Amino acid sequence: MDFSKYRSAPFNYDDAGATAGPLPTGYHHVTMSRVVGSGLDDFVAAADALMRWDMHRGAGLKVRSEAETAVPDSVVVLTLGPVRIPCRVVYVIDEANRQGFAYGTLDGHPESGEELFYVDYSPADGAVTAHISAFSRPGRWYTKLGGPVGRRVQAAFTDRYLSALASACRKAD
Repeated sequence: MDFSKYRSAPFNYDDAGATAGPLPTGYHHVTMSRVVGSGLDDFVAAADALMRWDMHRGAGLKVRSEAETAVPDSVVVLTLGPVRIPCRVVYVIDEANRQGFAYGTLDGHPESGEELFYVDYSPADGAVTAHISAFSRPGRWYTKLGGPVGRRVQAAFTDRYLSALASACRKAD
């Protein structure tokens, strides 16, 4: 796959990087967190699954990425059946107890917006928590036409992502 056309393309939304702070107005917002494991081994497993795109694979998406792991400005094209879902990584979180990234949508994506995924580890109680935060609005004619169906699909995939990270933790045990 030729990623160069996506690498130089602008995001199809304003507010790139906004998932690092309060989500911008004018978009649908999704914020969900779930404890997916316990202990440092589970944190490492969840972070690895997240950063290597295994969370997306575990949610049922086909992944084509120009980089093995999520790195700033790298392109990933996800597919669900015939639907292409091109994104570019906006930023990466690489802290001792917090790992993750945000990607933004590119032209051709069904939605227009940004999604942040990260896992954190609490040494105090051992909890490994996965977090997803997003802002979006329809980006294609069919998502505009589909209205609430698109929101249900987004909610279902948010749940699938969190379940895939919990599964990665169970494999680590």
